[in-house]
Amino acid sequence: MLQNRYQAYKQQSMLTMTQGEMLTAVYDGLLKAIYSAQKAFETRNLPEINKHLLKAQEILGYLKSTLNSQYEIAQNLESLYDYFIQQLRQANVKKSPEGLQDVAQMIQELRDAFVQADKNVRSQK
Repeated sequence: MLQNRYQAYKQQSMLTMTQGEMLTAVYDGLLKAIYSAQKAFETRNLPEINKHLLKAQEILGYLKSTLNSQYEIAQNLESLYDYFIQQLRQANVKKSPEGLQDVAQMIQELRDAFVQADKNVRSQK
């Protein structure tokens, strides 16, 4: 019963989020997947590494699919997302966490920039 209430709360939260809050939540999920993969590398848990890196790639694919190509920044973001996906694939194929910290740091910076942009937009309204 508690699980059902949590699911209902979670669903209601998603329905009432602004676009900026949704984007932040997507970036948070992406970072969580990468950090979980890094943790799995520490214990050499190969199935968990694969699971989390694939989830991160799936999220990046989603982010790519939402880009509006009429804006110049979309091309830059698409290139960044492609780079991130390539780095995640390399980490998964080689079973090496090399590069994951750099990717996580860049994604964190993007997330923080979007959070600040959302705050700026909301304060102008």
